[in-house]
Amino acid sequence: MATYVYRCDTDGPVDVPLPMGTAPSSLPCPRCAREAVRLFCPPRVSTGSRRIVEAIDRAERSRDAPEVVTRVPGAGARRPPVATATNPLTRRLPRP
Repeated sequence: MATYVYRCDTDGPVDVPLPMGTAPSSLPCPRCAREAVRLFCPPRVSTGSRRIVEAIDRAERSRDAPEVVTRVPGAGARRPPVATATNPLTRRLPRP
């Protein structure tokens, strides 16, 4: 199901869920039964799991109001050590 947006002169924008590709150019408004014209806007599709949606929302919020760090991260927040090469042929290669 896709959500299409129609504009009614009386009620304003109205969201109507319809099967994808079946939306007519106009239909009766579900609230007042007057003719509502379809608006073309970005699709409203599911973006994935809840974690992905939260990450996208956090990135959007940080555009205008970035999160501010108020303290130095604790000792547990250190990066894990870089793995050392066990193959003797790769020991002389430069390290990252």
